[in-house]
Amino acid sequence: MQKFKPQLSLLLLAATFAVQQPAWAEPEADGHDPAHAHHTAKEHHWLGVYNGFLPCADCAGIKTQLGLNKNGSYILMTTFSGRSEREFVEKGKFTWDEKKNTVTLMPKKEGAVGNQYLIGNNMLMQLDSAGILYTGKLAERYVLRRNEITEKEPAHAH
Repeated sequence: MQKFKPQLSLLLLAATFAVQQPAWAEPEADGHDPAHAHHTAKEHHWLGVYNGFLPCADCAGIKTQLGLNKNGSYILMTTFSGRSEREFVEKGKFTWDEKKNTVTLMPKKEGAVGNQYLIGNNMLMQLDSAGILYTGKLAERYVLRRNEITEKEPAHAH
């Protein structure tokens, strides 16, 4: 059962994105959603699910899974390996800064501070609280790598 847990988490994440219609982001009556007006086709190449094992001061590492959805919502799942098997789930919206090439998470939970990520080639690099890229020996550990997920359904033979 333990070996199927990561696959189950990914499946649940994908299912959430497939059926989720956030109640907190309603389009206007004419179908136009001003909250997502800043999104363009150019950004869609980096939408998807990212995984990583981030550094942790008092545990083996933080198993991290971040899903960025087309509707501007995200889901972030983290587990503090070696400390607890509990999976923490954070949901919210994200903004995209085209000039800085960054994504900023805005958690639903009041008072929570969202992470910032620099967009790379099939990866997101977590920035520190000042929006600066980590440097030093652990810098490469602050990277989330994109999963290969296809948007096309497989062709079926008739």
